[in-house]
Amino acid sequence: MELNPDEYKDVLDRATARSMEWIESIPDRHVAPSANVDAMKRVFGWPQQDDPIDPVDVVDELATLAEPGLMAMPSGRFFGWVIGGTLPAALGADVLVSSWDQNAAMRYASPATAAIEEVAGEWLLDLLGLPSGSDVGFTTGATMGNWTGLAAARAYVLNQVGWDVNTKGLQGAPTVTVLAGAERHASVDLALRYLGFGLPTIVAADAEGRIRVDALRTTMDTVDGPVILCLQAGNLHSGAFDPMREAIEVAHEHGAWVHVDGAFGLWAAASPSLRAQLDGVETADSWATDAHKTLNVPYDCGVAIISRAGVSRAALGAQTSYLIKDGEASDPYDVAPEMSRRARGVPVWAALRQLGRSGVVALVDGLVANAQALASGLSALPDVTVLNDVVFTQVSLYFGSDDRTRAVTAALIADGAVWMSGSKWQGHDILRISVSNWSTDADDVAFSIEAVRRAIESAT
Repeated sequence: MELNPDEYKDVLDRATARSMEWIESIPDRHVAPSANVDAMKRVFGWPQQDDPIDPVDVVDELATLAEPGLMAMPSGRFFGWVIGGTLPAALGADVLVSSWDQNAAMRYASPATAAIEEVAGEWLLDLLGLPSGSDVGFTTGATMGNWTGLAAARAYVLNQVGWDVNTKGLQGAPTVTVLAGAERHASVDLALRYLGFGLPTIVAADAEGRIRVDALRTTMDTVDGPVILCLQAGNLHSGAFDPMREAIEVAHEHGAWVHVDGAFGLWAAASPSLRAQLDGVETADSWATDAHKTLNVPYDCGVAIISRAGVSRAALGAQTSYLIKDGEASDPYDVAPEMSRRARGVPVWAALRQLGRSGVVALVDGLVANAQALASGLSALPDVTVLNDVVFTQVSLYFGSDDRTRAVTAALIADGAVWMSGSKWQGHDILRISVSNWSTDADDVAFSIEAVRRAIESAT
């Protein structure tokens, strides 16, 4: 069949129109979906038909039927989990990426996307103050960003004791001790499981969830053999940052590789007013973050950064006769786990191009200012306690008792006008707020405080 551009034009025109209907609805719609999975399954669950359907009709049908089951995650009133919205340039770039339909894993096959991603990586290193020349790979999310950094760490520390994990595997390998703070994110545990490590050795954390350097030093002194230390830039509940410089110095004294999980918090390094909280982060060996969180690009877009030259390619790269190399430079598949993927770094380039350096700083600082405004306004409500020091974008609330906190959380979710998620922290049920959307403004903050006030009253 011959490719007919007109067929794409009609479909894309309709998709654009239906997309704009969704975007235009976001400021005024409830954040919560109005239908659950069972209802959506009934809507979509008919047997597949025998005959083709006009693709324009398919797009229309999809947009109409899915709408009740969509959560307004791009809303400025969405504070559940750490999920950003989408900047206009990043969304436009993502559409282009789908239209170009490039396999972005090879430089030779797609020079444009490879170059764009390389530039985006260089811009990120400069913005975050990380070592120039580090390898930057674009992954599906922070979980695989952590996986990538820790895969490089595994290969490096085992190589340092004479074990080539690429050829020998893990059976019979020297034991690698992985250390992590008591309040690490679950994605670190997932990455370690995927890599065959199991659970890490736990190091005590302080009241804000930061790893304790004294406990780290004590633990390090008891460990023999290869060591990897996982640090955290941005605690899930408090937003706090591990004491980077001190912890990294202790680890490096013991020959350890240091990986930083900075899914949302690493972006604080871009802000002159916040960077001191990450003092020394640039001395680590690898970092992971998520561009669809704080930078607000579309799903999916994690970032893995490896500072040590050649380690990424040695740990992750592949050499075959049919994959044509473009000179000696590493291909994208040498620094991230996939050999087939979309050009997910292109929306990162577009977001950074739209914002500029000052715009990134304003975005990050604005998220923090909104979190602090929410904390201030909510703490003035009856029986509301803000449990954490609001140093970044996270706010954890307690309503006097676990039962009361669960009731207020349930009432807020049932109301649906805003979205904040329940969690457990420091042994208590809490209501957790994550401020991640570029479009959240003072009106959203005031609206959300009023929504919590209503939930408190309805839960009495």
